[in-house]
Amino acid sequence: MDNAKAASTSYYLDKDESGIKVNQTMFRGMIGSLLYLTTSRPDIMQYVCVCARFQASPKESHLIEVKRTLKYLKGTISFGLWYPSGASLSLIGYLDVDYGGCKIDRKSTSGTCHLLGSLLVSWHSKKQACVALLITKVEYIAAGNFCAQILWVKQQLEDYNIFLNHIPLKCDNTSAINLTKNPSYTLGQNTLKLNIIF
Repeated sequence: MDNAKAASTSYYLDKDESGIKVNQTMFRGMIGSLLYLTTSRPDIMQYVCVCARFQASPKESHLIEVKRTLKYLKGTISFGLWYPSGASLSLIGYLDVDYGGCKIDRKSTSGTCHLLGSLLVSWHSKKQACVALLITKVEYIAAGNFCAQILWVKQQLEDYNIFLNHIPLKCDNTSAINLTKNPSYTLGQNTLKLNIIF
């Protein structure tokens, strides 16, 4: 890969059951190295996590996507996290979900990040455990999980005598936002409840 050209990333993969099998040990080693790299390069986390789903039976199409991620890293070698001194101590969280993004089981993947001032201190990407029929429900489920993560970050900051009373959560779905403001709101035949306390 030393002489490879830089490339953009894509991660629209499926099981590729009829594809050519590749060396499982080599594939797992590449995934392990990329997962280690996500600690300083959160921009590749989604791509690596999608490719990691196929470690049990990797095919040539999966290996091509892993190599594409390596080419992307080569083209963006100057990217990284920067933590300057003197940043403000206000915590803000961002949440987004791809609705039914997994090609195999149609489950959604939620992504979150927390900024302390302008510093990225926590990020998360996870496929949801259930299939939801409405984007509002998907975003609402992700918001509930995200609140638990925010409370954990808040507790960690309190260990360093940093006390925050108001932590905004940014979400791009108006229906999900309205649902979190109303602790009992009906969607179709289902009633969902969430109490957010900061």
